[in-house]
Amino acid sequence: MHYRALIILALAGCADPQIEPTLNAALGTAQPAPPPPVYAAPTPPPVVSGDPAFDAWLQSFRPKAIAAGLDPAFLDRELAGLTPDTGVVTSDGRQPEFSKPVGDYVKGVVSDRRIQQGRQYRTSLPYLAGLEQTYGVPREIILAIWAMESDFGRIQGDKDVVRSMATLAADGRRRAWAEAELISALKIIASGKQTRVGLKGSWAGAMGQTQFLPGVYLSTAIDADGDGHPDIWGSTHDALASTANYMAKAGWRKGESWSREVRLPPGFDYSLSEQDREPLSVWTQRGVRRADGLPWSTADQASAASLILPSGANGPAFLIFPNHSAIMRYNNSTAYALGVGGLAQRFQGEDGVVTPWPAETPLSRADRILAQESLVKLGYDTGGVDGAIGPKSRVAIRAWQKASGLPADGYLTPALIQRLAAQARGTGSP
Repeated sequence: MHYRALIILALAGCADPQIEPTLNAALGTAQPAPPPPVYAAPTPPPVVSGDPAFDAWLQSFRPKAIAAGLDPAFLDRELAGLTPDTGVVTSDGRQPEFSKPVGDYVKGVVSDRRIQQGRQYRTSLPYLAGLEQTYGVPREIILAIWAMESDFGRIQGDKDVVRSMATLAADGRRRAWAEAELISALKIIASGKQTRVGLKGSWAGAMGQTQFLPGVYLSTAIDADGDGHPDIWGSTHDALASTANYMAKAGWRKGESWSREVRLPPGFDYSLSEQDREPLSVWTQRGVRRADGLPWSTADQASAASLILPSGANGPAFLIFPNHSAIMRYNNSTAYALGVGGLAQRFQGEDGVVTPWPAETPLSRADRILAQESLVKLGYDTGGVDGAIGPKSRVAIRAWQKASGLPADGYLTPALIQRLAAQARGTGSP
């Protein structure tokens, strides 16, 4: 899983007792959960790792884990000899020097190979129809997430999740989150749902064919194949059922679109992008039409949408519906959600975007920081100067563009950044 935006992810979800039993009942596979193993005999305390900071954290973590219900003997056994993974710290601290344009990202993930494989799975996996009926999530969305997260199960990560989460917790940048996920990982082992050896994932702790975090596994994973435990690593049925369950909990709305490419009329006010959702009738009155020329479905007409311009005024425009937000609950990235949505539409047999993605120049982190610093000097609130162009920064960009007589699409180019910087220095003209 992309660290989500990577992680993104905070993939946390609350267990829904009305959803999970439904699939097992429909498949006739409901079975009682196995009793958790009992660890009665005391074991030696963890071996000192040789890293004083890590050992100090480990000592402070043990009582928290016991208070969370973990057996002390089991805890000592699993934490014995634990050492930090320096590769995890490196990955967590790595910030990309260049920001990959959304169009390049989407074109890369919506590949011909993935489209072909997804279409094959769409008709060959016999249980997809049952998942659609039970959870209301289209099979194409489930398959697209599977493709995006692990390339249809091929790349799942081989890191020891316990060690990875312990390393992130000890490092301290996201300690509370990492400790909670570590406790969840340990509870998975203690419950007998997976062994320590089998609890593998990415450096960030995302696990299995659709990259669940440990806490999400506990709340959302499904034993769809009826073998007695949810196996999101080895059982594609379990992994895809668990993903459908997650998307249902994320608020998926059956029968509605997730995103649709649209055409905008001449003279359109681009500053209307990234605003609150409005009824589809409002967008129609503004002259917005589906790019494929087809009429809106009845479900979409009863819904609401907002406009996004991920590559600016020269690229494709999209109306995004509530289901787009449900996809972003999986990974809080517009590029990711467009990738999932684009794959799903191609799996259905639809064509790609009508307006081609433009050729874009990747922006360096220094470029993005310069833009934010310049906006702040000119009195615009970017929400901070960190090199991450998020919603607040784009609001500031659009406001500056509008005040400068430019198309207010919230999109930055190297030339536009230089103009913005010159104006901030007092040497440029609006």
